[in-house]
Amino acid sequence: MNDNIRLRRSINSRGTAGEMPEAEKRYMPGLDGLRAVSVLAVLAYHLNAKWAQGGLIGVGIFFVISGYLITDQIIQEWKREGRLNLLRFWTRRARRLLPAMLAMLLFVALWLLRIEPGRLQALRGAFLSSLFYVNNWWLIYHKVSYFESFGPPSPIGHLWSLSIEEQFYLIWPLLLVIGLKVFPRRGKLALIIFGLAAISALSMAIIYVPGTDPSRAYYGTDTRAFALLVGAALAVVWPSGKLKGQVLSRSRGLLDLIGVVGLTVLLILICRTNEYDDFLYRGGFLVISLLSAVVIAVLAHPAGRIGQWMGCKGLRWIGVRSYSLYIWHYPVIILTNPSVQTEGTSLPRILLQLSASFLLAACSYQYIEEPLRRGGFSVKRNRSFFAGKGAIRPILLSVLIPVILITAACSHYIWNKPEPAVKVVEAVGTMAQPVEHTYESDEEETDENKNQKADNEPISPNNSADKPLPAPGAKEQNGQLAAAATKTTDPLVPSGKGVSAIGDSVMLDAAPFLEKMLPGIVVDGKVGRQMRQAGETVDRLKAQGRLGDRIIIELGTNGPFNKKQLRSLLKSLGADKRILLVNTRVPRQWQDTVNRDIAEVANEFGNAAVVDWYSASEGKEGFFSRDGVHLNRSGAEFYAFLLVKALRAYNE
Repeated sequence: MNDNIRLRRSINSRGTAGEMPEAEKRYMPGLDGLRAVSVLAVLAYHLNAKWAQGGLIGVGIFFVISGYLITDQIIQEWKREGRLNLLRFWTRRARRLLPAMLAMLLFVALWLLRIEPGRLQALRGAFLSSLFYVNNWWLIYHKVSYFESFGPPSPIGHLWSLSIEEQFYLIWPLLLVIGLKVFPRRGKLALIIFGLAAISALSMAIIYVPGTDPSRAYYGTDTRAFALLVGAALAVVWPSGKLKGQVLSRSRGLLDLIGVVGLTVLLILICRTNEYDDFLYRGGFLVISLLSAVVIAVLAHPAGRIGQWMGCKGLRWIGVRSYSLYIWHYPVIILTNPSVQTEGTSLPRILLQLSASFLLAACSYQYIEEPLRRGGFSVKRNRSFFAGKGAIRPILLSVLIPVILITAACSHYIWNKPEPAVKVVEAVGTMAQPVEHTYESDEEETDENKNQKADNEPISPNNSADKPLPAPGAKEQNGQLAAAATKTTDPLVPSGKGVSAIGDSVMLDAAPFLEKMLPGIVVDGKVGRQMRQAGETVDRLKAQGRLGDRIIIELGTNGPFNKKQLRSLLKSLGADKRILLVNTRVPRQWQDTVNRDIAEVANEFGNAAVVDWYSASEGKEGFFSRDGVHLNRSGAEFYAFLLVKALRAYNE
């Protein structure tokens, strides 16, 4: 992801045999600035920043940059020497990309071996496929979703993109050389390349099915190659070596305006889109690639001032190390994130993750990548770092790195510490004098929690988060469910007859308690159920005569859905049904999208309201199993109690 290697004019700029002399190469600092923006967007996305839900766009921008620079270098070598030394090309790529990745994989393997050896064993296929740069196809073959997976995320789950790039580096030089021989005119060659890009983008649009998991379209080399090819087409028509610094003042102003507008649109898309937008997979990613190509064209031009602005020292420093930062940030984030997280964003943890990511990236670049790329480790080359005034730096690093890593390792245990036993209010009788029962967490007991006593605070929907029961979007005309839910009256509906609950595995967790609290209720839960399958469930219950007049729908745990699907489902149920939509708490990217869509659609129907499980479960880690999604016994009873209370409030 970092092909714009910084080369300066110097007396000794002769280059190695067959390589372009460094004096003939032109460093484009603006492209490193664009790299910095892209990697920061990806980093914010992986940190679950709500303002950067479209940060995955940064990977697409990287692809376009790589396609441009690699093709530009190949064409220059072809014109200079009349041939392309493929072995030298592939060797340079390997020396540039392999060292950092191998170091990261070793780091992750040692970490897991020390802390979670079972998890390391489960990831052996991901490790092997990453080593051979086929990780994206391994994920596709094993149906590993980028968007809809449970359990601890893979700390090397970001290497799919490197696999796509390496596959491109392996095949593209051969195809480009053939193209240069068959189509010597640049215009025709560029059209052929763009035609291939269009085919790739079309394949993404065809493979993608709205409302379903987009991982196949997202991972595939065939469906993502268009970004690299758009960059390649740009290199054919906009070669860096032919761009002149002397242009008319009006032309310079136009260049800067185009660059600013293009960059602004990209930033807006990073902030306003998300990975579940149908737009992205049906031409959106192609539009982003074209916008990126326009910005790259402006930044590559020596006459543009925006290239100088984007090449400022801070952005350039990050951009030069963008590959290193991409490699290291994701395992740092995944390995230090808590498995159950119900209290929102932790600023100290984010600062720790950022510090560790940047520090590891800087060290990787300085001591692993650069020495090997330039021919090997050299004490002489780095002697200023280890002697004299520079000696303070290794001392600081030798202290900082262990401190950060040890703190991160400790945080793994602190943030994943099992919660003590939780008291649950019994949903029978009046709530003025609750009868308390203590249930142990379903997690295994450890020496730390064997002797811990139950929390003294009774758990009820009222004090779970001190927030209103309905999420924003629940109809005001239906009454605020929270107000009714806080009444000190029996929350139990006399009978569950006429009540149907449709959901996924979370509903299955709560089913025994719902059946106890609401005798006669029909609970239809299924592991892995998606919103797109709800219509079939409704039709089946109708045919069996088991669909009630009061319906609880709990879906969205297993992935996002199209708002059209939910609207269609509610319309099929009819206006005579009273519907409760339960939002979700799931430590995955789609959580906020699902909750926002549920609230929006519920607001469109007068017979629907929202049960805000997300707010009610805030800060209640003890309710969840280790995946942070499914409920243990205490959580399942609380969940059922919340639904019963919401049902009573909605009926009043």
